[in-house]
Amino acid sequence: GGVYATVAVGLTIVYGVMKMVNFANGEFVMFGMYFTYLLYNITGWTCYALIPFLVILMSVFGYLVYKLVIERVVGRDSTTYIMVTVGLSYFLLNLAQIIFSATPVSVPSDIKTSSLSLGAYSMSLPRLIAFLAATVLIFVVWLFMQKSSMGRAMRATAEKPEVAQMLGINTKVAFTVAFVLSVVLAGLAGLLLTPIYTIYPSVGSVLKTTALMIVVLGGMGSIPGALVGGLLVGV
Repeated sequence: GGVYATVAVGLTIVYGVMKMVNFANGEFVMFGMYFTYLLYNITGWTCYALIPFLVILMSVFGYLVYKLVIERVVGRDSTTYIMVTVGLSYFLLNLAQIIFSATPVSVPSDIKTSSLSLGAYSMSLPRLIAFLAATVLIFVVWLFMQKSSMGRAMRATAEKPEVAQMLGINTKVAFTVAFVLSVVLAGLAGLLLTPIYTIYPSVGSVLKTTALMIVVLGGMGSIPGALVGGLLVGV
């Protein structure tokens, strides 16, 4: 549920700021998993130690996708957004299949089969870590949106882009940060899933559908709503 919420928060930020439903979000989760796999093969480190490197990689990846694809359709109608992001979804899925092949791979982890006993119940340790990390991550993003000047600029842009521009806010920067932040969150969700799931090109498809349900359930554009919706769907 925590991981679902992390994916959904990225979706809800993009919708809140840009009024765009990103149908390629599941593929960003998938690339986050593959980047974690590549970083593990290069360094040999546990996936949790790779978080700073993955944030940098996903930021660059998200920025390139925004500049090459999304920026060209900003401000268009919702139908254009749907067509572009669905097309981007299929492109990224096939790109992953060309680069990594369709053979499932996994990131080895010492805690993959570990569990924590709580009386009569036992809980998978990777799932517990994923939940705790995702909850902390969502809280940090919420703080960023509420307290930072960029977060306030993004919220103002979400309210009324034209008025925000008149007040001196660079809405282009706000759109860019919102999209890149959503891609980074999707990538981190992918990293947290690597000790739990095997990695293959279409792994993000299920998460994409689930995240869209959560965003609708929690209220479009609401970060706390995405967290609660994620937990409800997870349970």
